Amino acid sequence: MLLAEDDRAIRHALERALTLEGYEVTAVADGVEALAQAHRTPPDVLVLDVMMPGIDGLQVCRVLRAEGDRTPILMLTALVETVDRIAGLDAGADDYVVKPFDVEEVFARLRALLRRTGDRAVGATPAPAPEPAAAAAKDTPGQVAAAGIRMDVQARRAWRGQREMELTRTEFELLELLVRNTGIVLDHATIYDRIWGYDFGPGSKNLAVYVGYLRRKLDQPGAPALIHTVRGVGYVLRED
Repeated sequence: MLLAEDDRAIRHALERALTLEGYEVTAVADGVEALAQAHRTPPDVLVLDVMMPGIDGLQVCRVLRAEGDRTPILMLTALVETVDRIAGLDAGADDYVVKPFDVEEVFARLRALLRRTGDRAVGATPAPAPEPAAAAAKDTPGQVAAAGIRMDVQARRAWRGQREMELTRTEFELLELLVRNTGIVLDHATIYDRIWGYDFGPGSKNLAVYVGYLRRKLDQPGAPALIHTVRGVGYVLRED
């Protein structure tokens, strides 16, 4: 694991906690060191602070993604506005934790990221939940399609109509879950469990941020909205 955090106290405390948890940690103090270390010894996962001098965490993320590096990235951020979190997702991050954070939350998110990466590495795909025949997505080996969306699960590519969408790992898996369950309302707990492997509780805005960003990528002028909020329950993908 590669940890990049410019605050010495946070860096040392988190490095120690992660090491005690069983991770092999390389800790650096800025984005320049993070890029150099990632190129020298590619890690299994990166934990990047957003606000660092010189090259910040967002820039590190953009550089690695531009190079085709798909290593899972967890961002640490003191920025609480939705637009700031979206910037991290847009840069290619897979998840984020807001400071001040509980170290157990960091552990949970890292476990979820590494578990998902391991599943993809052996070619596994999430088992679809039961679907009513009338609303079932049309599946072929390695592909799933419904409501004008087509996804190639093995190639990790997705289209709405003829337009291909650029999705992060988490966005892709969230959309795949919704498409496989077209017409079915999925509650928050189910989505958290299937995508993150952990329910972050009713106070978490994590899911709402990802749904909002995914909606923006799905939007097409004149086309109906596809992801609908069922207040107090969760989300459903359907064409109205």
